[in-house]
Amino acid sequence: MPQKGKNQVNRSGSSKASVALLFEAIRLSAGTMTAYKSGDPTTLGRLYGRTKNKALRANHAKLVDELLPRVSVSDEGPVSGKALFGEDCPLHFEIGFGGGEHLAGRADMLPNHGFIGCEPFLNGVAQALAHVENFQGKGPLANVRLHMGDALEVLGRIPDGALSFVYLLHPDPWPKARHAKRRMMNDGPVDMIAAKLKPGGEFRFGTDHPVYLRHAMMVMQRHMQQFEWLCEGQKDFLNRPGGWPETRYEAKARRQDHEVWYFRYRRA
Repeated sequence: MPQKGKNQVNRSGSSKASVALLFEAIRLSAGTMTAYKSGDPTTLGRLYGRTKNKALRANHAKLVDELLPRVSVSDEGPVSGKALFGEDCPLHFEIGFGGGEHLAGRADMLPNHGFIGCEPFLNGVAQALAHVENFQGKGPLANVRLHMGDALEVLGRIPDGALSFVYLLHPDPWPKARHAKRRMMNDGPVDMIAAKLKPGGEFRFGTDHPVYLRHAMMVMQRHMQQFEWLCEGQKDFLNRPGGWPETRYEAKARRQDHEVWYFRYRRA
């Protein structure tokens, strides 16, 4: 409890700086500033970053061997509710689900919706499988499908206008300018997200990295005809909205006293 109180004080004391940073990002995005280098994840043709870390524990290795094949998105063909879950249902898509905390939490909240999560990191996939097998002691999550690999490859096979939600939470910031084209928040991926979301669908983005924040605001400023920013005041981007489970990366940012920003965009 004492540590939590300390974090709350720091968070309150940093809110003015956070707001100033956000509005500076908006100012830059409204000007002539452009992306650092041409290209983005839709044109690079490869994944960057690690795909595995330490050896899996025996129970996680078993989940990868036995459960992952049963809940994996197929390698070919259209990706739809009927193909994945046997019926048409509202579809959610998470790009880079980390350890699967948010994905599993949302799937538990909405058992009649279908959830598709993509993550190239083997250890994260194994952790997500543990949630799928038995979420918080309540049993398996039947409404989750996973893909270990490139999210954009799967996203490209989803019919246009089929998704109700897309999530991009605490993506790798690639903070060096020469790596900006590796960031998932770029024009190509945002155009894909816009195409796959139904009118009124929602794109949720979260980060605790100031460089990524500025870059994201710059990019989204160019997509105002496709998205409406759901924000009426600073509380909307400084406080995690309801129905938004915390990820391990957000929790780590909080422990390090980082500010975290939350963004919700509605598809026009």
